[in-house]
Amino acid sequence: MSATRVTGAPRPVSVLFVCLGNICRSPMAEGVFRSMTKSDRRVGLIDSAGTGAYHEGCPPDPRTMTVLEENGEFDYDHLARKVQSSDFKDFDYILAMDEDNMHDLLRLQGRLVKSSGADAAPAKVLLFGDFGGRKGEQVIDPYYGARDGFTIAYEQMTRFSKGFVEQILSGVIAPEAPDP
Repeated sequence: MSATRVTGAPRPVSVLFVCLGNICRSPMAEGVFRSMTKSDRRVGLIDSAGTGAYHEGCPPDPRTMTVLEENGEFDYDHLARKVQSSDFKDFDYILAMDEDNMHDLLRLQGRLVKSSGADAAPAKVLLFGDFGGRKGEQVIDPYYGARDGFTIAYEQMTRFSKGFVEQILSGVIAPEAPDP
């Protein structure tokens, strides 16, 4: 999906953050990115989703919200949802938190392209950690661990978001997505 209108004027970039259940990592990434880009006109739609529907309709994990609030991000409201086929058309970038979710997203995108053509799923599916300075870096799911896992995830989300803004919004070419 191009980030330019027919007139040549840039249009805002849309971003979807994805993890497994959409209650820990991806809503944290969404909250950090929203806060970081709230006055940036280059950014449009921002959302998060999960590859699984385990927590659909639930708010983020309380530990996610606590870490966001401890870092000054109080204005965040979200209910978990599962990735939908339309997300591959509605978003310019779909950013996976780890290789497993990336694999699931690419498989779904491949099915959409196979059944409906490339126009049905033009989003760039990328590993969010590739924007943090270490190619292939993944965000470990903190759900079953101690609270420090959420703090580590927050630090990663901040670093990855800064890298994304620098690379994508400043016009640097994004890492290439593997073919679906």
